Amino acid sequence: MIGARLAAVIIIAYLIGSIPFGLIVGKLKAGVDVRGYGSGKTGATNVMRVAGTKFGILTIVLDVGKATGAVMLAELIVGDSFLSAGSVSFQQIAQVTAGLSVVAGHNWPVFAGFKGGRGVTAYFGTLIPIYLPVAVFGTEVLIIAALRSRRMSQSSMLAVLAAWCLMVPLALINDFPRIYLAYGLAGIALIVYQHRDNVRRLRQGTERQLW
Repeated sequence: MIGARLAAVIIIAYLIGSIPFGLIVGKLKAGVDVRGYGSGKTGATNVMRVAGTKFGILTIVLDVGKATGAVMLAELIVGDSFLSAGSVSFQQIAQVTAGLSVVAGHNWPVFAGFKGGRGVTAYFGTLIPIYLPVAVFGTEVLIIAALRSRRMSQSSMLAVLAAWCLMVPLALINDFPRIYLAYGLAGIALIVYQHRDNVRRLRQGTERQLW
């Protein structure tokens, strides 16, 4: 029974993540496929470059919302949080399963030819229902780093790493669920992988800047 519910979580979260809000906003505002410009991604940064700042912010809100909603829906699907597999509750398993699935959908959306974003806003959206203070801290690091460096790629990777670093003392001191630590590492791996072209340009000193 729980296996069927987790399977449903994976499918539903992936489909929710596959809604390409950046692509939709770009077409409605500028009448173009944002993937044909800049980074070639559907993320908010590229939408900002193509359609303007306020539409980039709108894309952030929509992408964060779909990721947050997917995790919250997963909690409802699994239900009874007192059920557990060892020291890990099935609700926690559902949360991280939905998180990975919605980020995968965002990065490789079935509704947009499997060409999506880099997963940063979706990842932080999943952290909101999982543990809000970590999401807030990571977002603060992202904003500050982006304003100082004007390199969103570098700031994004720094932010997801900073969020995970906050999880470590929480796990050691406050009995923070270790499954969230594993999820944080998986999120870092996914996001760094999606930024591999940015990493190359950062090394070469040719990375794009904001504004």
